[in-house]
Amino acid sequence: TTTEGEPAFAPYVGGAVFNTAIALGRLGAPAGFFSGLSTDLFGSQFKDALRASQVSSRYAHTSSRPTTLAFVRLDNGQATYTFYDENTAGRMLTIDDLPKLGSEIEAMLFGAISLISEPAGSAYEEFMRREHSHRVMMLDPNIRPNFIPDKAKHLRRIRSMMAMADIVKLSDEDLNWFGEAGSHEDVVRNWLERGPTLIVVTHGSEGAVGYTRDHKVTV
Repeated sequence: TTTEGEPAFAPYVGGAVFNTAIALGRLGAPAGFFSGLSTDLFGSQFKDALRASQVSSRYAHTSSRPTTLAFVRLDNGQATYTFYDENTAGRMLTIDDLPKLGSEIEAMLFGAISLISEPAGSAYEEFMRREHSHRVMMLDPNIRPNFIPDKAKHLRRIRSMMAMADIVKLSDEDLNWFGEAGSHEDVVRNWLERGPTLIVVTHGSEGAVGYTRDHKVTV
């Protein structure tokens, strides 16, 4: 709230893949972040946060387009989101903006709502297609049904990227969204035959289960 007690919004940087890069940097692991970043006030805030956590932004594509904004309202602990994403630096990322990566890049993480919007979604899918034979690929679909205007299209993209991924992490709710027949384990076992080496399914407070073709580990 303001000093007068009126409701106010405070700017915080965030995003699923961004948060992962920040966490890795703070743990001392060499990490970088790729997306479309803006030269505006909020874009500078993103770059400052990356720098403070020792995360490289050398491969990020910078433009004068505005930063995507997500407004979050909390009512009794429940969050409501409103996104402003038209013609933003992140959303308007194209295949032509994809960088040529150096040999120091060993693994890449893709996921969340960045895979929904166009043209960015197609750019990220092509990025994985271009790089998956050279580096370890991880996919975290982080499904948000309310943000997906075309389920069939997004389903095709996620399945395509899953086939190129080495590691897939998803929640039990994500699994339900796919609507495939059989138990969660049956679905995961089927997916393991299509490409991934490891699939981890999280179950909220009940922990997580990791699956490979030959093993199952519960945490």
